[in-house]
Amino acid sequence: MADTHSLERLVQALRRLPGVGVKSAQRMAFHLLQHDRQGALQLAQALQHAAEHVQHCALCHTFTENEVCPTCLDPRRDRTQLCVVENPADQAAMERTGAYKGLYFVLMGKLSPLDGVGPRDIGLQKLFDRVDALPTTEAAEAGQAPVDVPVREVILATNFTAEGETTAHVIAQALKGRGVQVTRLARGVPVGSELEYVDLGTIAHALVDRR
Repeated sequence: MADTHSLERLVQALRRLPGVGVKSAQRMAFHLLQHDRQGALQLAQALQHAAEHVQHCALCHTFTENEVCPTCLDPRRDRTQLCVVENPADQAAMERTGAYKGLYFVLMGKLSPLDGVGPRDIGLQKLFDRVDALPTTEAAEAGQAPVDVPVREVILATNFTAEGETTAHVIAQALKGRGVQVTRLARGVPVGSELEYVDLGTIAHALVDRR
């Protein structure tokens, strides 16, 4: 029998991707080896390069190849606003709207006690330190790391799942009394939809959040 150890390793590696089972991983592996070996090499090189060079931004915790990401360095961003999202994909979705011009903090997860994910696992203390950071002069006097402009509004843009709602609630409670406005991303009826096909929870939240 032919040695299939390398093929099995490839299949098991592909199974690490979210939503990929044994059969899907096998199809991917067979396709790459049978039809696109050059693509397989490019994929391997890209994965290795990303794993070795991509790190977390020192300010917002998103992915970047530099110490600070381009968004945090952009002088055109509104530095008084801080939008809290669960992951870089959510940040990218916010950016695609073109409607938000502030800064971000990426949690890299959400609170999930059943899965053993607590505040330390998603960097909540780092978020609070970012909110509490003082402008340059005051920071120098207090011996803290400075920021150019203090945060005045924290926008909670975690997902509307049970875990996302819990995460938003914990953050909102922790930020009380810190001198910042805390707002939650609104929920409503999708544009172009018909009410009879929208779930009742969405309609209820849209009614409560009406303006």
